[in-house]
Amino acid sequence: MIYPWQTDDWNRLQQLRAHWPHALLLHGQGGIGKLRFAQHLAQGLLCEAPQANGEPCGACVACNWLTQGNHPDYRIVLPEALAAEAGFAAAASEEAKPEKADGDEGKKTRAPSKEIKIEQVRALLDFVGVGSHRGGARVVVLYPAEALNVAAANALLKTLEEPPAGVVFLMVSARIDRLLPTIISRCRQWPMTTPATDVAATWLAQQGVDDARALLAEAGGAPLTALALASDDSRALRDWTLKQLAAGPNCDAFACGEALQKLPVPLVLGWLQRWLYDLLAERTAGAPRYFPAASAALARCASAIDANAFARFQKTVTRQRAVENHPLNARLVFEELFLGYRDLFA
Repeated sequence: MIYPWQTDDWNRLQQLRAHWPHALLLHGQGGIGKLRFAQHLAQGLLCEAPQANGEPCGACVACNWLTQGNHPDYRIVLPEALAAEAGFAAAASEEAKPEKADGDEGKKTRAPSKEIKIEQVRALLDFVGVGSHRGGARVVVLYPAEALNVAAANALLKTLEEPPAGVVFLMVSARIDRLLPTIISRCRQWPMTTPATDVAATWLAQQGVDDARALLAEAGGAPLTALALASDDSRALRDWTLKQLAAGPNCDAFACGEALQKLPVPLVLGWLQRWLYDLLAERTAGAPRYFPAASAALARCASAIDANAFARFQKTVTRQRAVENHPLNARLVFEELFLGYRDLFA
């Protein structure tokens, strides 16, 4: 099933059924359910008794096969790391298996890749080169498309340009700006709608989430991200960190380094970047986006910072984002960043 806010996207998309594109690029903000939409669309394309609006019947042989994850005319391609997290065991390549060191059984392992590799694309090309088992379409879901490394993207180009008859590619991306222009040019682009606040907040409340609107604001309007935030074990530390940021010149950078050192660097950088965005939004428009409940603290801090120093610090945080998955020492990274933040008020 698709999410409640995706009904309009689904209905508009059915206008393409008379001349369905061989490659459809579904793109939009992260956390709005694009992958589920693509999977539902794939099921509708493979269904042998679809409804009038293109939705799958859910009862035919094809629907049962797809639900069980073994439809012979369907493939989903994911990075190894994402496949392992999401439970798509069949999508992970053989390279994700642990590597055992000689004389040190089971201790040496290689982390699953976060990229879609050329080996996965080559296996996919073998799949599309074979005829349909059921005499209908063959559907490929590729998620996220921006995870294609350069070699994999180049290996896919020719097939995207001249796909075998009956093959449909459903490319899903939250960062279309990271895709090769040659990939984008071979796809029909379809922007996915960000849900209205009322619809998303109602859905979150139905999932048992308290403070749905506050979480939705922090998630930038993405309901699935807000749902994940609601069950995040690090929320107490997030609230503590926001209090440190709200303290402005009294922010204790070394306490931040000590308290946050065991958290993933990208997570903490995300908190910091959203706070910086809200400082700028408060200063220029008086309307913070991510932390509206902290508007008073944001206004106080925004009035005290130096604009030039703020611009330089934003560049520093952006540079750190580029190497966020390879920090030498998380504690030192956090201490440096929070010292830099405190210096904005010097």
